[in-house]
Amino acid sequence: MERTATAPDVRGEFKRFIRFLLSEMKPKGKLITPFNVFAAITLVTAAVILTIRFWKGLGAVTNFSPDYPWGIWVAFNVITGVAFAGGAYVLTFMVYILHLRKYKPIVRVTVLNGFLAYVFYAGALVLDLGKPWHIINPIIGHAFGLSSVLFLVAWHFLLYMAAEFIEFSPAVAEWLGWKRVHKVLESMTLAAVIFGITLSTLHQSGLGALFLMAKPKIHPLWYSEFIPILFLVSSIFAGLSMIILERTISNRVFRKRTSAEIFLTNDAIHFGLAKICAVTMFVYLFMKVIVLVHGQHLSLLTTSWGIWYLVEVVGFVLIPGLLFTQSVRTQNINLVRIGAMMTIIGIILNRLNTSLIAFNWNSTHRYFPSWMELEVAIAILVVQVLVFRWIVNRMPILSEPPRWAQEPEEAIDNRPIKIEEEQEKWKVSIM
Repeated sequence: MERTATAPDVRGEFKRFIRFLLSEMKPKGKLITPFNVFAAITLVTAAVILTIRFWKGLGAVTNFSPDYPWGIWVAFNVITGVAFAGGAYVLTFMVYILHLRKYKPIVRVTVLNGFLAYVFYAGALVLDLGKPWHIINPIIGHAFGLSSVLFLVAWHFLLYMAAEFIEFSPAVAEWLGWKRVHKVLESMTLAAVIFGITLSTLHQSGLGALFLMAKPKIHPLWYSEFIPILFLVSSIFAGLSMIILERTISNRVFRKRTSAEIFLTNDAIHFGLAKICAVTMFVYLFMKVIVLVHGQHLSLLTTSWGIWYLVEVVGFVLIPGLLFTQSVRTQNINLVRIGAMMTIIGIILNRLNTSLIAFNWNSTHRYFPSWMELEVAIAILVVQVLVFRWIVNRMPILSEPPRWAQEPEEAIDNRPIKIEEEQEKWKVSIM
């Protein structure tokens, strides 16, 4: 009798849930915009290219060769993109381990960006494989590759994506109104953060460890036994610079969705991130100098490769580090943004130099990505932006969570950083 009585309620709840999901599928805002038109053209073109790629193979759309088995999809979307996703593990460490509550308002959006980055960059890796179905071998295949660095990287990627999903999942529960599930997921957050930080430090350096096996192929100015450490350290200021860029754009694009706490503390957070970027960039520079001197490569700086090396290190590491330092001293938010943009360019140069440009540097055959490779690389970024926009417009990522999911009043009152204080402090800069 009880089962029969509750059946209509269950069916009614299920129907309401389906109607809710269908209503959320509808576009939020204008459908025809310059970005949407660009995205549509880009995705349709990429769909045609990928159809050819999976039908006729990599050779039909790429310029890969035995000398360059990895192209722009791995070098840019994976190796470079993972560095920019480093902001998630750095920020969660600062908030949940060091208890720097000042940065908590942007944790959720940063974790979302990191999670999406790993999902789509893993997708880029699938596109690059000659036999894409072999990507599951490290997990359930017959050839695990236990002695391969890629085996570790694959498992790090998989487990870290799971950890980031758990960190982000309370927002999904708040969106769906699942109070009990939300409570369980919140209780898992700290463990997921600790696990995720451990994994992230391992695979950030693990990507650098891949190149330890290519010493004869990488130019001496970019090769070092310390590549794993350099990759790890550079992922710190790379990830934080990407946070600054993302927050600068989001504050304009998603202004109506942004809570007062995030908006009013935005500049304070940026100055704090700039300070950390400056410190880690000078540590990175010091390590680069030690490697250069220890490897006895100073004489190479007078060559054409040496000039290109100095463009990367001086132009996009030293100068941005000085800009970050000056921005903190003068409280100039524009310098923070310029420094972040230059840092992002510098990380792209460094990763591309290591994996493509200075790879097989003395070979007569050079790799240049085809236009189809570049188009697909851009399409991957476009899809990531579209998914990010869809989530932010529906879930409490930048906006306040529902009242039932918020912290108790006592906890809010005892926060080190209060909205009222920040509003008064940054009133002039906002105006």
